[in-house]
Amino acid sequence: MDEGYVVVIGSAGIDLKGRPHAPFVWETSNLGRVRNSIGGVARNIAENLACLEVPVMLLTALGDDAEGLRVRDHCEDHEIDCSHSLTIPGGRTGAYLSLLKPDGQLLGAVSDFEIMAHINSDYLLQYEDLIGEAEMVVIDASLTDEALHTLFEIAERTWVRVCADPTSPTLAGKLCPYISQLHLVTPNAQETAALCGAREAVDRDSAIEAARHLVTLGADIAVVTMAEQGLAYADSGTAGFIRAINTHVLDATGAGDALSGAVIFGLLNGVPLDEAMRLGVTAASLTLQTEGTVVPNLSQELLYDQLVI
Repeated sequence: MDEGYVVVIGSAGIDLKGRPHAPFVWETSNLGRVRNSIGGVARNIAENLACLEVPVMLLTALGDDAEGLRVRDHCEDHEIDCSHSLTIPGGRTGAYLSLLKPDGQLLGAVSDFEIMAHINSDYLLQYEDLIGEAEMVVIDASLTDEALHTLFEIAERTWVRVCADPTSPTLAGKLCPYISQLHLVTPNAQETAALCGAREAVDRDSAIEAARHLVTLGADIAVVTMAEQGLAYADSGTAGFIRAINTHVLDATGAGDALSGAVIFGLLNGVPLDEAMRLGVTAASLTLQTEGTVVPNLSQELLYDQLVI
């Protein structure tokens, strides 16, 4: 990518994570570790892109609270342009509360990003030129139906490529009307079932089938992530599967966002599709090995040094 920028639109907030030392026992207190970090699916992707030296602008909504200031400061420290993001007077910055298993995998979570309702049609139309002139636009599914409709109208008028992270099985179905307008979509195994009748991926073959199905619905590229199994991918001419790297998991939070960011980085730089997928798997593996939501020392050099073969 020699020039240009990427616009990322979606959630930004605080991740709160609890990880017990032993298998979780319900309805009582469990000894473990509780910590917090900067999060939000869109913001995580934006930080991964910025670490990989992609100029990125984040369009999101934050409260005028301490958490919102912390998110904004962190983004600016990591060269994410937040100058067009909203600060909502009296607003509550979004938060994601996750409970992890002792092995770092997700047990359950509560997502609170009601503030994203402020990213509406009027706001997006205000930045139509900024969006339309981007190399790519990346969204998560925290956007309202109204905002998604407007965003894809802008994309149709300006021919900008749109990449989407379905975010969660609950939110993924909001993208169904727009599959044919997506350059890239990156559901996990559970999210495939919510995307327009795609079969839920349970193994290598069903994941490839789900990726191909999303391409038949009009997506240019579909990637179906399968956690410790790896990922399946497809475009109009090919399909494949890449196994995950055997990784000691400290925290699974953010691994899918890192994968999306690294794949987008590869596509922006014109690498072959298979290599872009391997970049994604590598970024996810590195993220699983850190307690943060984004690898703190992520760089192009680190990504290629660790590139899965």
